[in-house]
Amino acid sequence: MTAPLDWFDLRVEGDPHPRRFDSAASARAYLLRVERLSEEAAEELLIAGEVHPPLSRRSLELRPLRGG
Repeated sequence: MTAPLDWFDLRVEGDPHPRRFDSAASARAYLLRVERLSEEAAEELLIAGEVHPPLSRRSLELRPLRGG
């Protein structure tokens, strides 16, 4: 039996639709490539769950989904 995935929702300022990721690693790759965050900002978001200007262009929140 495989371990369950750790899902995460990313909420971006100004966008009502969250982006969903199946791991912190896939979220991190997206943050660096698409959101163009610095390594520092991506780490801050993954650790603290949120990042705001001036570390990022807009406010971002990353929250783990809780399974039922």
